[in-house]
Amino acid sequence: MAKSKQQKLNRTSHVPYDKRPKPKRSQTTMRPASHLRSARSPQRAPSIPFAHTDRILLVGEGDFSFTHALHTRHDCRSLVATSYDSAAELAEKYPQSSRYIHDLEKAARENHSVMDIKILYGVDATKLGKSLPAGGGKLVKKGGFDRVMFNFPHVGGLTKDVNRQVRYNQELLVGFFKAATSLLTPTGTIVVTIFEGEPYSLWNIRDLARHVGLQVGQSFKFQPEAYQGYRHARTLGNIDGGRGWKGEGRDARTYVFERKGMGRTQTQQAKPTRDGNKSSDSDEDD
Repeated sequence: MAKSKQQKLNRTSHVPYDKRPKPKRSQTTMRPASHLRSARSPQRAPSIPFAHTDRILLVGEGDFSFTHALHTRHDCRSLVATSYDSAAELAEKYPQSSRYIHDLEKAARENHSVMDIKILYGVDATKLGKSLPAGGGKLVKKGGFDRVMFNFPHVGGLTKDVNRQVRYNQELLVGFFKAATSLLTPTGTIVVTIFEGEPYSLWNIRDLARHVGLQVGQSFKFQPEAYQGYRHARTLGNIDGGRGWKGEGRDARTYVFERKGMGRTQTQQAKPTRDGNKSSDSDEDD
């Protein structure tokens, strides 16, 4: 009996490997979880907190690449874009800004019947609507904005003390909220984007807004790729040598603030994008 078994083993061992019978595969083979997630959850389109027909005030623009993207990528035609810096300071801090400003002003001149794009310098976010130059003058004071947007507000490196720096940025935001609210249409919203994590989370932006009569209508992850050509500009200006800023790829979040009691914002509804898909706000906070 042992000899018979040995003969069978020997015969099998001499069969070429590729000629041997292959084991049957299980009908319940596990597939990677990542495959299941991708099959069930198609990639969401970015959330865009405005419509191309909105009248938009942009505050604290850096090199104006974001304003440029709103016009070229999203076909926004009514824009008042402001910089805290003077024209000379802007050119020194962000040499690339001249290209964006030139394109915007050219578009406004050539399409003045259907396009209203204005660039203002030396505008303080906490003094919007007041006398020139800090408040933007009559152009800003008349209000009627559907969206007032402030991307990555920051006072700059006033101090290395974290607590003081947090307080200075909180004061900036509170002053901005108060000034911007009076410039909105009855259903207008204020849109602010800040980086996630500390020290930005210490600003408690939701509480700051609540104290001045605002509430969060929605929030979502900021996706810079939705604004082709846009690049984050540091408050202090470009880094010498053209090197990228190490925080540029950091996660950021956009908050859409509305007056208390206004209800869910109109921008919360999914909007068609240029490819025909609808944006999803399933990652929003109420």
